Amino acid sequence: QMELVESGGGSVQAGGSLRLSCVASGFTICKYNMRWHRQAPNKEREFVSRIDSDGTTTYAESVKGRFTTSQDKSKNSMYLQMNSLKPEDTAMYYCSAFFPVSQEYKWCPADYTYWGQGTQVTVSS
Repeated sequence: QMELVESGGGSVQAGGSLRLSCVASGFTICKYNMRWHRQAPNKEREFVSRIDSDGTTTYAESVKGRFTTSQDKSKNSMYLQMNSLKPEDTAMYYCSAFFPVSQEYKWCPADYTYWGQGTQVTVSS
């Protein structure tokens, strides 16, 4: 079982910044990539960013140029630096770890995603 613990959410004025953290435990020796999603009230969960094991990052168009994802493999941690925040960024932000079907070790999860509990980000205008 993997556990993902998020922190760093809060309330900020438009134009401000927040830094979210996600720490993973369990199955960290396995092959996985980490992602951020967000979900606003009454809306579907949407992709925000992804970081691969080699450090390659992918961003949703809505956050590109404002958000930056990074990782610290020694701490099994992922971060989301959010700058120039807008009211439309208000949402619950979720960290996830996706385990591809191809794994080096038999005990690793495959084709499965673990999710954190979420951390609330509120941006006021």
